[in-house]
Amino acid sequence: MRSHTGTKPFPCQHCEKSFTRSSHLKRHMLSHTGVKSFHCQHCKQNFYRPNELKQHMRTHTGDKPFQCQHCEKSFYQSCDLKRHSRTHTGEKPFHCQQCEKSFSQSDNLKLHMRTHTGEKPYHCRYCVKSFIQSSHLKQHMLSHTGDKPFQCQHCEKSFYRSCDLKKHTRTHTGEKPFHCQQCEKSFSQSDNLKLHMRTHTGDKPYHCRYCEKSFIQSSHLKQHMLSHTGNKPFQCQHCEKSFYQSCDLKRHTRTHTGEKPFHCQQCNKRFSLFGNLKQHMRRHEKQFHSKQCEESFRQSRHLKPHLLTHITNKPLVYRQHEWSHTSTSNDKKIPKKITTSNYLFSGLFECNESLIVPNLNQCKIQLKHDKQIDNVDVFRITFLF
Repeated sequence: MRSHTGTKPFPCQHCEKSFTRSSHLKRHMLSHTGVKSFHCQHCKQNFYRPNELKQHMRTHTGDKPFQCQHCEKSFYQSCDLKRHSRTHTGEKPFHCQQCEKSFSQSDNLKLHMRTHTGEKPYHCRYCVKSFIQSSHLKQHMLSHTGDKPFQCQHCEKSFYRSCDLKKHTRTHTGEKPFHCQQCEKSFSQSDNLKLHMRTHTGDKPYHCRYCEKSFIQSSHLKQHMLSHTGNKPFQCQHCEKSFYQSCDLKRHTRTHTGEKPFHCQQCNKRFSLFGNLKQHMRRHEKQFHSKQCEESFRQSRHLKPHLLTHITNKPLVYRQHEWSHTSTSNDKKIPKKITTSNYLFSGLFECNESLIVPNLNQCKIQLKHDKQIDNVDVFRITFLF
């Protein structure tokens, strides 16, 4: 009945805890006295209770009697199986009373509550920083000792944490195990997938308090806030320029140092910006194909002059009459110019009129008088693609 009424008549004299049974109090008292009466015969560990020793012995025997019904994993303890099963069922029985979040484990809820209370019980003895979790403090301590025990097998980099090494290794292997269910994109890190999903949902949880703008990432909001304060905290050591973001300063510094960290795997060229490398890589790919022949090109601007070779190899027609010009696209004496929207080709013609080219879907080409060379009129043709 005490489990229903909540009555706990057996209080601890050393702390504020109370228990429904005297046997529970007795076990708890061992945590104050420090007496561990149950000893492992295989190692030096000692335990307060016999069932703790029993569970520990399975680590020596390798016995895992608790089998998951959803996968092949098995566990030493039933509580471990119970927690694991929630990864299959999605059950989250532990709810935060201050927000809508729920958790599959009580420990995770306890850690989450500290984000509301601001409690950081783990303090660094070398500096003033404090942490919510003991593991975070442990990782932080490495920054004081300088120890980076996790070494990359592909390069000389080393890391404080194994998870950082795992993420870094994917930059060498190209592995992208996190897949978007709404498009074909994949990511090397789960955090990047989470951010990407907001591009589908439109969720922008980080709001500026000075204007109406919202952002997908907290870092984007932080960068935006500098536009209100006008603060440019990242100063170039080589000149007087300063920047809102450290990445902008890093890119700018390369203009002074000449550093080109991005190199092409197919040739020896190097670049100071990743975007320039990406654009260069397209030159190794042939994405633009001619419909008149089997030629392919890496850039559309290279395809356009090639198409003129198909045009100039055939007669040009004007009002049912055939006209032919005296130059080709390869004539070095005739100037030519490329813009983003059209291709300008100079040819020698006898008439300042409109022409129709049969193999360009009957598109009209305007002839514009340019100048005279050796008493011959020169007209400029604009081919629009």
